[in-house]
Amino acid sequence: MNSLVQVAYLLTAVAFILGVMRLRAPARARSGNLLAAGGMLLALVATAAVLPAHHLWWVGAALVVGGIAGTASARRVPMTAMPQMVALFNGMGGGAAALVAADETARYLPAFPPAAAAAPALFTVLIGSISFAGSMVAFAKLQELIRGRPITFPGQKPVNLLLLLLLIGVALLLPFDPAARAALLIGFAAGALLLGVSTVLPVGGADMPVIISLLNACTGLAAATTGFVLGNNVLIVAGALVGASGTILTVLMSRAMNRSLANVLFGSFGKLHATHLEQAGTEGEGVRATTVEDVAALLAYAGKVAIVPGYGLAVSRAQQEVRDLMDALLARGVDVRFGIHPVAGRMPGHMNVLLAEANVPYDRLYDMESINPDFPRTDVVLVIGANDVTNPAARNNPDSPLYGMPVLNVDQARSVVVLKRSLRPGFAGIDNDLYRNPKTMMLFGDARESLQHLLSALKDVA
Repeated sequence: MNSLVQVAYLLTAVAFILGVMRLRAPARARSGNLLAAGGMLLALVATAAVLPAHHLWWVGAALVVGGIAGTASARRVPMTAMPQMVALFNGMGGGAAALVAADETARYLPAFPPAAAAAPALFTVLIGSISFAGSMVAFAKLQELIRGRPITFPGQKPVNLLLLLLLIGVALLLPFDPAARAALLIGFAAGALLLGVSTVLPVGGADMPVIISLLNACTGLAAATTGFVLGNNVLIVAGALVGASGTILTVLMSRAMNRSLANVLFGSFGKLHATHLEQAGTEGEGVRATTVEDVAALLAYAGKVAIVPGYGLAVSRAQQEVRDLMDALLARGVDVRFGIHPVAGRMPGHMNVLLAEANVPYDRLYDMESINPDFPRTDVVLVIGANDVTNPAARNNPDSPLYGMPVLNVDQARSVVVLKRSLRPGFAGIDNDLYRNPKTMMLFGDARESLQHLLSALKDVA
């Protein structure tokens, strides 16, 4: 039986690897997810087959409760809330790994596990607890249960460093103090939770996609080391895949923002306050408002149009209206493309998933590197809620905190129309110089309603 279980685990690992490989292309992403999910189901069945009968009731109950909660969440949570659901689920994975490792360590009390088991167990408790607590803070920020701007206190960095050193000291002390071993283990876990909270609190909303990716990598690492604790190969492989992919994604996203990971963690980006535009609703010096009719005429007679979606599109759930606008313009012979920034929205791939939900063809989606050279030859760029990723200050204002961050060069197009509720800044809390550009027109209002009115007005253009 054990040999069959190991074969099942091997097939599960292969399914995970092939599933991740298929995620590289949007057209194959669905089948990749199904393949990985099938591998996980196989691993669960194989594990259940070798468990004692009295444990199966607990496993069955956990599967039912988890399955119902997961299915309900996936169906009920809107795409705008997907980042916080990812943070929540990721935190649960880290917390589960920490609990398993802590239980394996506690089973030896008052004795201490062998070094080969104790080292990965304590490391898992540390990383898993940090990931759990940090993910819960990220969830609270994204869900606006606490403010999204950086939350700091004097001496925060030295305190975090001191706490980390203290946790290392407790881990080294555990083998030598049998009387206090249980208390030290509890304190170790509590300290790791506190470190997770204190590490993520100073991260602003603009950096939340990066921190979620980093915490995801930590959860994968915790799962892999849990595999060493339990002697479970499939956990090692699955955790290594998550840890490696999360690390690569974190590095890529940091590069897309032209910032180091250390700056994301310790820079308190977003602590700045916006200036005069933040107080203005739809009024601002040098800002030119427009009407739906004018925008409809501008789009109808354009030869090439680029649409740049942002979080405003997700909030208003306007992906279907964007698809309808694309179809209407294509019917008029207008070339329509979508420009996607790597960190648009609140998580990687957010905009791609939204547009795929509305069946926007994949060949209409262009990444930043592909579409930027094309903006000077574009007649109209329609920016829908994207703020920081279209700010030209990132290119030409050395005093801007965004300076050096690669952005979509929409200001190089012949005309720019921005659909936005007001002039309030985005996640970074920084004014967008694009709005004062003479080529830019602002169409204020909810993105979905504005697009619906724009579609109606487009039909009336001869």
